[in-house]
Amino acid sequence: MSSKIFSALALTALLAAPALANPTSPIKTAELSARLFAAGEAAADPILILSAAKLRKSINPTQTDRSAEGGEAAEGAPLGWEEMLARAEALAQGDAAVLGLIEDARAETTKGVVTGPVYNIGSLGSGRSDTYPKIEFKGGEYAEVYVEAKSSVDLNLTVQDAQGRLVCSDSDVSHIAYCGWRPAENGSYVLLVENKGKAATSYALMTN
Repeated sequence: MSSKIFSALALTALLAAPALANPTSPIKTAELSARLFAAGEAAADPILILSAAKLRKSINPTQTDRSAEGGEAAEGAPLGWEEMLARAEALAQGDAAVLGLIEDARAETTKGVVTGPVYNIGSLGSGRSDTYPKIEFKGGEYAEVYVEAKSSVDLNLTVQDAQGRLVCSDSDVSHIAYCGWRPAENGSYVLLVENKGKAATSYALMTN
């Protein structure tokens, strides 16, 4: 068994083990797939990118006409599993075993996911921000907000309640950001997406 096949099996087992005990939400799955893809790109590792693509294929995001305050919904989609597999394929040229795994992943049909997160596409210049007012979340249910860009930029995410109080923020230097919390009651929240990078970027904003 080649080392790449072994690493693929080991990574699959690692990802599956916690999922059996505590099923991962579609939005956390999207975040994990983005992190794996970025790690695979950095290491030029088709196995990591293949794993990212398989995770991304398991979610079923639905586009909405939601837009930022004073803006309009933009065209586009989050990074797709097809793009991920194409990148893995390019890196795996000459490795028949890995190329076979990629073809298997491309042919697989998804199971069990009927509805996934909703998303919209936005666009931000360097140093600019988008505000999304009055996004409704249900009390007692875990609320999740996630933003990702395809390019290497620095996106920050902040969530405030209707009274302007900070609920959650993610300001790590990264092209992805995630916030999760459990509202005590039904309510509306304000989402702020900031581009701290040096280049303009489009982004996908996902909520559950």
